[in-house]
Amino acid sequence: MSEIVVLSGSPSEVSRSNAVLKYIGSTLEEKGFSVTHISVRDVPQDVLFNGEFNSLVIQKITSLIKEAKGVIVGTPVYKSSYSGVLKALVDLLPQDILEDKAVLPLMTGGSSSHLLAMEYTLKPLLASLKGMNLKGVYFVDSQIDKRNTANPIVHTNALERLTKQVEYFTKSISKKQVKILL
Repeated sequence: MSEIVVLSGSPSEVSRSNAVLKYIGSTLEEKGFSVTHISVRDVPQDVLFNGEFNSLVIQKITSLIKEAKGVIVGTPVYKSSYSGVLKALVDLLPQDILEDKAVLPLMTGGSSSHLLAMEYTLKPLLASLKGMNLKGVYFVDSQIDKRNTANPIVHTNALERLTKQVEYFTKSISKKQVKILL
């Protein structure tokens, strides 16, 4: 069982969103968390296009997310919203898939003009799945060097914002674990 599922909504194999998500995952693993990465690219195109919610791959993703204590969802901004392929995947998951889970939303975009996409598109989507959204982090493309796998975030303030949000996220997971034990 993974404590944390990292879900990438980027249709591109090499993207800024994926670079940040991989960095977060490795950082969490160094802190002793069990992390599973899922990408929309892991789902066959015909499963998404045909809405095959009973497919084995969708069942496996559903199981991984349901068993996780927290989920990190990252996506690039396309046309002032999350990626369409992320929405196609989410539409195949159960309506309450994120119930009582801490969810850390992340978005990357070409400019700060799309900053509100997180508030008006991604967070409402995650809330509709019953997720408990944290503040989240929006990155401008210039703050990320996707070729630097050790730490792709080249902007100091952006890295500080991310570090703080990941800390809140892990505290949320730990608090939930304590409540379960009591």
